[in-house]
Amino acid sequence: MLNFLQQKTGPATRALMALIFVLALGFIFHADGAFYKIETHRDTLRQTSVCGILATGMTMVIITGGIDLSVGSVLAVCAVCFSLFTIHYGWPAWLAISMVLGIGAACGAVSGTLISRLKIQPFIATLALMVFARGLAKFIAGGQKISRTVKQSDGSFEYVDLPGIFSLIDRQICWKNLTVVTVIFVTGLLIGLVLLSRHRWGRSLFAIGGNEEAARLSGVPVAWAKTLAYIACSTFAAVAGICQAAQEQQGDPETGTGYELTAIAMVVIGGTNLAGGRGGMILTLLGVLTIGYLDKILSINAFSESGRLMLTGLIIIVAVLAQRKK
Repeated sequence: MLNFLQQKTGPATRALMALIFVLALGFIFHADGAFYKIETHRDTLRQTSVCGILATGMTMVIITGGIDLSVGSVLAVCAVCFSLFTIHYGWPAWLAISMVLGIGAACGAVSGTLISRLKIQPFIATLALMVFARGLAKFIAGGQKISRTVKQSDGSFEYVDLPGIFSLIDRQICWKNLTVVTVIFVTGLLIGLVLLSRHRWGRSLFAIGGNEEAARLSGVPVAWAKTLAYIACSTFAAVAGICQAAQEQQGDPETGTGYELTAIAMVVIGGTNLAGGRGGMILTLLGVLTIGYLDKILSINAFSESGRLMLTGLIIIVAVLAQRKK
């Protein structure tokens, strides 16, 4: 069956077939009509958008043949910093967002430099950054969640109003049929699509993933292009951290745990090749929708979290096997 899929269909067709199959399951196991309600689909997109933003950045890295395990921890650092800047320090939204995006880009620059300049394996470099960034998030937060409870100079605590940027990001629009977080995800996806398909740097990423040495001999600035891919990935993680903070209305140093695995699963199930050189944002979108709807269908049908995780793991294995050439 896998050989047949490999020979007769391309990555986009296989990803679309997987999404259609999952949606068909939703129509069959609809939980007394819950799957037919517009609120179910709105909530699915909202819940999936943060990991979808991570998957958008992850796509760029995986196309180069690399991987980034640090995005969940970078998300946590950025969520904590964004909440600290806006809730506790009272910074204006534009300044807080700019600073958080800079923090995300700096994290990507570190991992990108370790990989492209110091020749450390992507798995090891980003694993180290994952552990470091998680510790950094806890250090900045003092081991606590950054919430509306602000400690005063006299040692007392006071509840402050939530900044307007939080409600803006988590707002429902289009007659409450869509959320701003989903719009942010789609916007990021379109930006990634343009960069990969129209920009010289995007074409360089495909060349590096296909054959890094050949790309170097062809004049592609391999080290710079790879570093920029990790910077872009971590910047998307910073955007996801801002959205996560807005959704949770706080900065939790423990948030985002395991999100990197979900993002990788979305990219792989979409059809982007883990070996690099092949993939794209449309494929990632299909993977995001497949994982998102699968999780929602299992959730409304009262499947346990353990069962959902095991089933997702099996689907990832099938997706990887379907990518292999005969």
